[in-house]
Amino acid sequence: MRPDPLSQAAARRHELTRAKAIQALRELDRAGTPVTFAGVAHAAGVSRSWLYTQPDISGQVRRLRQKTNGAGSAGAIPAGQRATDASLRARLTAALDRNKQLADENARLRRQLAAHSATSGQHGPDQVTIQETETARIRPRASRRRHCPPRDAAGHRPG
Repeated sequence: MRPDPLSQAAARRHELTRAKAIQALRELDRAGTPVTFAGVAHAAGVSRSWLYTQPDISGQVRRLRQKTNGAGSAGAIPAGQRATDASLRARLTAALDRNKQLADENARLRRQLAAHSATSGQHGPDQVTIQETETARIRPRASRRRHCPPRDAAGHRPG
């Protein structure tokens, strides 16, 4: 008995449709586009109801959608390119270490500058001491800014 040509055509069409849906899903994720049933259906040229009948495809859409929603603004980044918690912690630790090194170097340079100023015999406005540099560092930045009038609705300053 020969296989039914109608059944064979339906099976080929089903597999082709599945392949288009999976390809659309991958392309949306790779492009950083939010993955939704409507988006996948539109990109693949299939109906949303058909997507819901495919457990593996609908599960993947839900997983990617959940990752996007849980990531907040990271939704524009494809899943394969998003930073892991471990890598973010490592970057934070490295940044904190670097900040500590820079703070130590600044303190050392301030001491050198103060020692140089004291030994060079400068006695005037150019003389710098550790206390003066520390005071300048601690002084609120807002007090060093000139007052600027607020902007209007168009973003222009009056006057």
